[in-house]
Amino acid sequence: MNKNIAALAPQEIWTKFAELCAIPRPSGHEDAIREYLVAQGKAFGIESFADEAGNVIMRKPATPGMEDRKGIILQAHMDMVPQKNNDKDFDFTKEPISAYIDGEWVTADGTTLGADNGMGVAAILAVMGAKNLQHGPLEALITASEETGMYGAFGLKPGILQGDILLNLDSETEGELYVGCAGGLDLNVTLKYKEENVPAGYVAKKIDVKGLLGGHSGIEIILERGNANKIMARLLLKTQKEVGLRLAAIDGGGLRNAIPREAIATVMVPEAQVESLNELVKTIAETVSEELKGVDDNVTILLSDTAIPASVMDLDSQNRLLNAIQGCPNGVFRMSPSIKGLVQTSTNLARVVSENGTVRMQALLRSSVDSEKEYLAETMSSVFTLAGAEVTPSGGYSGWNPDMSSPILKTMTESYEALYGQEPAVMAIHAGLECGLLGGKYPGLDMISFGPTICYPHSPDEKVNIASVGKFWDYLLHTLAHAPKK
Repeated sequence: MNKNIAALAPQEIWTKFAELCAIPRPSGHEDAIREYLVAQGKAFGIESFADEAGNVIMRKPATPGMEDRKGIILQAHMDMVPQKNNDKDFDFTKEPISAYIDGEWVTADGTTLGADNGMGVAAILAVMGAKNLQHGPLEALITASEETGMYGAFGLKPGILQGDILLNLDSETEGELYVGCAGGLDLNVTLKYKEENVPAGYVAKKIDVKGLLGGHSGIEIILERGNANKIMARLLLKTQKEVGLRLAAIDGGGLRNAIPREAIATVMVPEAQVESLNELVKTIAETVSEELKGVDDNVTILLSDTAIPASVMDLDSQNRLLNAIQGCPNGVFRMSPSIKGLVQTSTNLARVVSENGTVRMQALLRSSVDSEKEYLAETMSSVFTLAGAEVTPSGGYSGWNPDMSSPILKTMTESYEALYGQEPAVMAIHAGLECGLLGGKYPGLDMISFGPTICYPHSPDEKVNIASVGKFWDYLLHTLAHAPKK
């Protein structure tokens, strides 16, 4: 396993990315990375500070002869999604990411890599620290806690940024320029239940749904991958009806913006129905596997013995919970009628966990149409309200509408043609980029998003293509050198 990623070309980026991998930076644990970034800016001899929201801002003067160019803001986020395989013993708050070279890719050992958005941050540091580049006035905006609610972008105050153009370095396919994105909304659901004594004559079992690919709930929702929470609810509801299963605990999914890969449930079943449960689980596993063939080929459902729990959920609450999850919309809600192949509206039932008489659920809704996002939220709220749950929306933000007459779009199209002899693809993305929020705070900001090729972000399979990083770097430098004039 070759871990010497700092030796890869272009070294300007890879050296910085290797340094980032060594600093724990999951969302909400960003003090160390923030201190590093501010110190880096000061070491470069440029203005560097953190604002009240935890964002890091840097400013670098234009190189001689480039003072007449529009100011460019290089933007990325400092945090990463902490996802690992269940069999991986790893603490994202304390341990460095173990990145290594795997053929044409860089990936990590059983965890997310943090190329989302470490590559963008590394590129910013490489530019801000370089002494031999041509560019107009530059700023860096490295935001905090993007992955858990875009809190840094939400907290950014008007009047801090001085630039005219914002280059968001958080896209994940080289050769594509993004000029629009979806807005988002968190839906938080709480359902109370009574804890009852374990019924006599029952035995304890653990059910594991695992092996799913998961992935980014915006970019990869169109692939219709399996959702571990939905699969688990389907199984539990059927086994409740047919063998009298009682639910003791459930824990499925993780972060709101990651498609759930795994779910675990502790259940009780009448001793006389154990064999029937075995057969049901086997049948449902085969059915789900067939339904997901070619999409999630490694899905498995495992049944095993476990310790007897202290209590079970009351049957009425169990029934309401499982029916609500079963009925809850999930995945693609509507495709764009105007842009072929673009998801317009979607939802991801990301988290289901029970503890101490409360089930907490969380979904992330995305849409480029605010009214449709609100309608989907109302639809899902209706399902959970009927189940007796409390539903609270939070963290809503609007999307980013494309501007096809953008001066930076023209510049970057010409730059790509000059470098590679073909036009880049210009498109919108169903993921939630910070451009929508930032554009609301800074009206008139000319924005575009691009980046190297990153596959399977928000999952332990995350990887970044080495060759695409080189193209991304060259493209960025050419764009800076040919920035529009004021």
